[in-house]
Amino acid sequence: MDTINQVFALFRLNFHNQFYSAYSDTDLLNQVKRLWLDALAHFDREQILLGAKRVIETSDYLPTLNRMLQCCEACQNPAGLPSPRSAYLEACNAPSPKSAHHWSHPVVYHAGLATGWYLLAHEAETVSYPLFLDHYRRLCRELGKGRLLALPDPAGEATEKPPLSREVSRQRLAELKADLKLDE
Repeated sequence: MDTINQVFALFRLNFHNQFYSAYSDTDLLNQVKRLWLDALAHFDREQILLGAKRVIETSDYLPTLNRMLQCCEACQNPAGLPSPRSAYLEACNAPSPKSAHHWSHPVVYHAGLATGWYLLAHEAETVSYPLFLDHYRRLCRELGKGRLLALPDPAGEATEKPPLSREVSRQRLAELKADLKLDE
């Protein structure tokens, strides 16, 4: 709670008139702080303060909770991790087999896998992006906590077998008929 109080103190200093206009009532301010506390609970103190600093540096207006989440995530994510939007586009446009694609980061593959490749390819962005974003954010948080994500081995996937010769196909068909007793 101390960190959230610090963030709102920074906002009060930097967005003075907007802050007092938005939070003229103490009860309202306390409700908003509780909401932010719940939403930002998975970030550590340093990430929240860095996120607030980033908001102040990049925004002309008092931020929304969504904007604060984005800034905290940007401070949390390791270098080389694409933005959620870039990751979504990469997951949607990756060719099959997905395991053979050269992913910008393993978290993109795992977020796409968790969302579902079919859904990403066939649903409207208004449906698929929020689902992907939830998985991507969750995986980024886990990555920040030390979880290791690996890409699947493309050589380990089952490859397509060559077609059977006519003679072998006829033999197997005869065996199936015999098993089902269809040749009587």
